[in-house]
Formats: sequence, structure tokens, C-alpha cells
Amino acid sequence: MPTKLTNKLFSLYVRLRYTDVPSNLRYFYRDTYNCKMAQIKFLLSDYVFKKKYKNIEFSGEFAPELQFALPFAYWHFKNGTLKSTHSSKFTKELYFFSTEHHEDYSVRSNEGNYNFEVPRILYSQDYDMKKWLPVPLKQHFQNDIYVYEKPILIIANRYNMEWDGPPISYYDIPTLQFIISTLKEKYTIIYNRPRPENITTDNSDTYDLNEFEWLETEYPEVILMENLYKLNAGKANNFNHLQLMVYANASRFISVHGGTATLASYFGGINLIMSKQGPEHHFNCYATLYPKFSGAKVLHAKTNAEVGELISKYF
Repeated sequence: MPTKLTNKLFSLYVRLRYTDVPSNLRYFYRDTYNCKMAQIKFLLSDYVFKKKYKNIEFSGEFAPELQFALPFAYWHFKNGTLKSTHSSKFTKELYFFSTEHHEDYSVRSNEGNYNFEVPRILYSQDYDMKKWLPVPLKQHFQNDIYVYEKPILIIANRYNMEWDGPPISYYDIPTLQFIISTLKEKYTIIYNRPRPENITTDNSDTYDLNEFEWLETEYPEVILMENLYKLNAGKANNFNHLQLMVYANASRFISVHGGTATLASYFGGINLIMSKQGPEHHFNCYATLYPKFSGAKVLHAKTNAEVGELISKYF
């Protein structure tokens, strides 16, 4: 962990170098330098001795795990230095390459995001990460089970507390109606908004959008991910495993910022992300980080109107 002295030194450096950065974002800049400094002590272990020594532990939120912890673990696997991985429930399939994976946490925590043993945490001004490799989830989980006559389009929605307040970025029912009515003839649409009991949650409350019953009544041709899980034709071990199997067979995604958008960016094709606000905007994450996961074309919509424009142009 960083010391008070290193925090003060890096904070001063950031204040002097990045004079135009808002004060509430400076600590992300500082933490980037803390992450870089933490890796120095592993120089010989990672590049000279190269024995299996690395135990990677992450208890934070789903998005930073996919963005930083998982690719860090995969780098160590490919480097021959990965010993074990430790994460939350329902993550064994994500770490399919780890021969010793432990699901130690039943709840994800914000405190767990600040793991300075990974190359980056949360947001950064520098995504040129040396110990980071995209995990080939699409290649590993592609299958002959979730295949349809028309190509799959995943609508990956969420309706959660954001920054201790009400939901901000999500697809409401009028927007869903526009998306589905516009694209249903071209795609097999699969709608996914995981219920809390099916995933490992963090400290954000999940609310009811009342869209599931509406979808089944108004658009019975839309496939609900939760119904695929009830049938479980692919013998998935858990809901996360099912998501990986279905997403691996898709190349078009309409998602919402956070873990929902990060996961969708792992499977190539096109991912349209609704994000109305957040540090991702300042750090330009959708152009600099998200395409790294699979080479996907990542589109960013800040408003419902922009969602419609991008759908018309790219879908």
C-alpha cells in the first residue's frame, strides 16, 4: 500500500503537472503513480526468475476486476508466474486459465477497488500497461448451443444506485421500445439485466424497472437471459458462466457503463455504451481502454438521442 509520504509526493507532482485537472479527479492520477511504483519490487520475479509465485487477490467491483485484475492475472499466466487467483463468487469461469482459483468473497466492496498490486486501479491518465493482456473469453466460450437464425444482439441493461443516488445511465422502457422495434427484424435480441440473486453484488442497490413483464407481453420474440438460465441448455455452472457462453456467440452489444459495458467489450464486434456521466468521460476510457479488451468498436452515447443516432448508423 502507498505510504503517506508517497501519497503526498505524488499528489504534489500531479498538482504541479496537471494544473487543469479538477480536484476531485486528481487522486486517480496520483494512484496511477502508486501502481507504477508498486510494480518495481517485482522486477526480478517477473522478468528474471520467472517462477510461479504470484497470488492475485481482488475483492472490488466487477468493472475494475474485468478492466485490470483479470488481464493482470492472464499476463502472469502467460508469463509463467501465476500461482493462484482469489476473487468473488461466480468468477471461476472468468479465471478459466488459473489452475488454483478461490472464490473467497460473497460481496464486492469499494475498498477492494484500491488494490495497488495491479497495474492500474479504477481510472487513469495512462493505459499503457506493461503487465496486462486481454483474456480471450470469446474464443474460450464460443459454442454451438446459443446459435440462432439471425445474428445475436445483446441489450445489457442495468438499473442501480449510482454514486449513492438514483439511477442515471440506463435504458428506460421508451428507449427499449425504440431499440427493439428498430432492430428486431435484423437480429435475435437477447435482453440481459441480472437480478441480484444471480450475481455477486457490491454496495449499490438494485431497483425494479418493471420491464421484464412488459417485454414478455409486448415483445415475446425477445429472449430474456434469465429464461435462458432457467432452461440452462448449456449446463452453465452459474449465471456469469451463462453470460460468457451467450456473449461469446454475439458480436453486437448495446450496454450501460460499468461492469455491464466492460463485459460486453470483451467479445469483439460493436459495443454501444450508454454513459451519461462519470470519470470515464474525463479519462476517455471508451476510446483508450475499452477497445483493448478484444479490439471491439466501442461507441459512446451520452444521451438517449445519441443512442438512436448511433443505432441508425452502426446497427
